[in-house]
Amino acid sequence: MFIGLVQFVVTAIATQVQDVQLDALGYTLLFAGPAALTIRRQAPVLAFAVATAAAVLYLRLPYPGDAVVISAIVALFVAIRAEKRLGVWLTVVVGYLGYLLIGRVVDSIAGHPTAAPPGPVQAIVAAVWVLVAIALAEANKVRREQFAQMAKVRAEEARARAEQERRQASEERLRIAQELHDVLGHHLSLINVQAGVGLHLMDSQPEQARAALSAIKEASAEALREVRSVLSALNPRDEAAPRTPAKGLDRVGDLVADAAAAGLPVSTEVTGVARPLPPELDRAAYRIVREALTNVRRHAGTGATAQVLIEYGESAVTVTVDDDGITGMVSTMDGGSGIPGMRERAVALGGELFAGPRPGGGFRVRARLPIGEAT
Repeated sequence: MFIGLVQFVVTAIATQVQDVQLDALGYTLLFAGPAALTIRRQAPVLAFAVATAAAVLYLRLPYPGDAVVISAIVALFVAIRAEKRLGVWLTVVVGYLGYLLIGRVVDSIAGHPTAAPPGPVQAIVAAVWVLVAIALAEANKVRREQFAQMAKVRAEEARARAEQERRQASEERLRIAQELHDVLGHHLSLINVQAGVGLHLMDSQPEQARAALSAIKEASAEALREVRSVLSALNPRDEAAPRTPAKGLDRVGDLVADAAAAGLPVSTEVTGVARPLPPELDRAAYRIVREALTNVRRHAGTGATAQVLIEYGESAVTVTVDDDGITGMVSTMDGGSGIPGMRERAVALGGELFAGPRPGGGFRVRARLPIGEAT
């Protein structure tokens, strides 16, 4: 009943200014509109008709203030929003005619003399205000519909982005599982070969058999380390076991050559003391560089160049891929950049990844992978 309270307070102020008091009929008309608003959702036209009738009678009787029209305006907005235009216009026409004719047709209502009939100027002003109120109600309806549509579109986009991110994460897990399959296949094949050698040479050449057992120990330790790092993403495939080790940062030169063949000049720089890295970390860094260079080719535009910086620190290795393209901002927003997959790789190893526009233009992907977490 907030509207009723507002109308009462404004009218109370008007009674003090005009030194006119309300009687029982005045209070009834003043609160009839707010009472009608309680059914505005179930019967919007009826609520508007009651509020309009109460406002017209109040205005044509010698009562102070015009706050009674607030309820009618609120009911008008609700009825227009409910698309009850025919009922609204019939109510407006009848109410306006009543506003003009009361005082000419009847001299008093319930013992109260009516106010003087509105003159031509007052009638025109009232008509203009009514039309303005209707126009505002229509504009409010259109705006609410636009907001609702925009909210629906944003919700759909958010759902699509979430679904795409889930799909990318699932695909990345499958790729990680395939890498694990490759590594395990390689090491198990090596263990199988070395075990056969050890068994064959156990009696005749024990030193070579010992070397084979040492190789088996190293290969099994490395395989167990791989299992610990990506066990949650394990997804073995029924494929022949590869016999070549997984690629690492020592193969970045191949990526540079491939990019150059595709028309993307890439320069490389290595700082710090290059040294062997844990296999899973080495492989993850290589994959991040490869994905970042792929993004440059896809999104940076014609004529772009890229730079790969590999920094070997005491406790971490950092790889940075910069480009001077002009569409880096788009590539991070369109969902197709592979950034969620790169970030998942870094986080899985206890690291972090930044991907975003560079201050001077272009785009940057920077991953810091702690060596301690990977060992």
